[in-house]
Amino acid sequence: QVQLVQSGGGLVQAGGSLRLSCAASGRTFSGNAMGWFRQAPGKDREFVATITRSGGGTYYADSVKGRFTISRDNAKNTVYLQMNSLKPEDTAVYSCAARPSQFLGGSISERDYDYWGQGTQVTVSS
Repeated sequence: QVQLVQSGGGLVQAGGSLRLSCAASGRTFSGNAMGWFRQAPGKDREFVATITRSGGGTYYADSVKGRFTISRDNAKNTVYLQMNSLKPEDTAVYSCAARPSQFLGGSISERDYDYWGQGTQVTVSS
């Protein structure tokens, strides 16, 4: 069992920045590949970014590439999403997720993640 606790989020003006954090606890013996997803009002949940178990590889949705950065600090068991140049279209509830420990790679599919954070609201005003 892995528990994920998120922090960050809030209200920011277009063009601003925000950093989300996702702290993991529990049975993360070998570490976990991680992902970030978001869901806007009236929309399906969509993939945002993912990072490998080692932290050596990342992948982003086209809509955020060049603006968002996913990273991890294994000493703190924490994954981050740095969000720059925010747009109103980025407004959504953001959730972090962890894959089972045996998988090295990340994934763009929410079906590949077993553990989820509680979600946090990000609102970008124009």
